Amino acid sequence: MQLLIISGRSGSGKTTALHVLEDMGYYCVDNLPLALLPQLADSVRTRPDGEITRLAIGVDARNVPDDLQRFASILRAVETRNVHVTTVYLDARDDVLLARFSATRRRHPLSTHSRSLIEAIELERTMLDPVSTLATLHIDTSALNVHELREQLRQRLDGHADTGLTVLFQSFAFKSGVPLDADLVFDVRCLPNPHWQPELRPKTGQDNEVKDFLDGNALVESLYMDISGFLLKWLPEFRENDRSYVTVAIGCTGGQHRSVYMVERIANRFRDELPRVQVRHRDIDRREPA
Repeated sequence: MQLLIISGRSGSGKTTALHVLEDMGYYCVDNLPLALLPQLADSVRTRPDGEITRLAIGVDARNVPDDLQRFASILRAVETRNVHVTTVYLDARDDVLLARFSATRRRHPLSTHSRSLIEAIELERTMLDPVSTLATLHIDTSALNVHELREQLRQRLDGHADTGLTVLFQSFAFKSGVPLDADLVFDVRCLPNPHWQPELRPKTGQDNEVKDFLDGNALVESLYMDISGFLLKWLPEFRENDRSYVTVAIGCTGGQHRSVYMVERIANRFRDELPRVQVRHRDIDRREPA
């Protein structure tokens, strides 16, 4: 049986995630007390009809605090029942969470008359830290709208139990912040910048003109070889340590030219090396029309 635990701070997209999982055929339960998780797994796994093979549980700060602190031991108890467990942790920057609560005028579950919204957000981070630390996959929803979050969840979770190591190569703009879900971050701002070529400014690292500008440059080739060599050496270690997901983030100033070029090139290099390679261009994807 496959068990997906969906967690994260309030406002990060857990409800959306559970809706996506329902669409994918998961039986979903929100805010189940963690102490009951092993019993639920037993009950579902031993059903005579065997109809439920994929189960998703929403876990957040409304849970019993002592159970959140015991998350590691509860997880071990579930895994001994021949259940494949994946924990997905959604999060966003504090300023984004504040803006989302202000826009919806919803009350944070931890806010009180004596505890401000920002204090509740910080407290929630501390309470959920045992879950975040053991999460299989982190997803930063700061720059995602509801539709983008749905699509990314489908891409990253569909068939997750059968694909081995999944590596997401993601370009980003440093001016918009480093992705919270990045496991490895590389900075390519030292490379020649196509932005300063007027004819290349409106294009991206996916366009042939930008590729021609960067291809063959000694600095570009040297950094490409260094990043590729690092990944060739260390990605197998992630796999040996039972990691299912790794996010490799490559950033430049605007997230349009150099980082996009490098992500595309390195992803193509690893498609034959890895069982599942995904590509996302955080800052140019958001500029594309719906």
